[in-house]
Amino acid sequence: MPYRFHANIFALPLHAVACERFALRGVDVQLVRAKAFDAFLPVTFEEAYAQLAKLPRIDIEPDGFFVISGDAKGERWQLDGHLFDFGDRLHRVEVHGDCPAESLDAILKCIGWPAASLVFELVREGVALDEANFRRFAAAATS
Repeated sequence: MPYRFHANIFALPLHAVACERFALRGVDVQLVRAKAFDAFLPVTFEEAYAQLAKLPRIDIEPDGFFVISGDAKGERWQLDGHLFDFGDRLHRVEVHGDCPAESLDAILKCIGWPAASLVFELVREGVALDEANFRRFAAAATS
């Protein structure tokens, strides 16, 4: 099942905690709360850029903007994204669009996943989810 989402992807801060559950667009999710998403991803902007540039069907610009697309089961998909650094460290990645799970996994590997735990801040909804809750939400958004 493809994913559809608009999210900022951060490293999970040590002080983040799971909190209340509620239905978000009909999907039962548990939120993640943190004072700030102040943990950095375990790769630099340059390392993430270099890894992303190796992915098939990607167009990536020096400022960190990228577009990647493909076909899955006869349907076209596309993600638009942007790398954001702070100093010499990668702070977050914003990604918007739809894609199969394997394509999202390929992008996440470029920013240190699965070794790094991630948190997904849903831009439109204004809430943050851990990976499992995010994947359930993103999969349901296409149905």
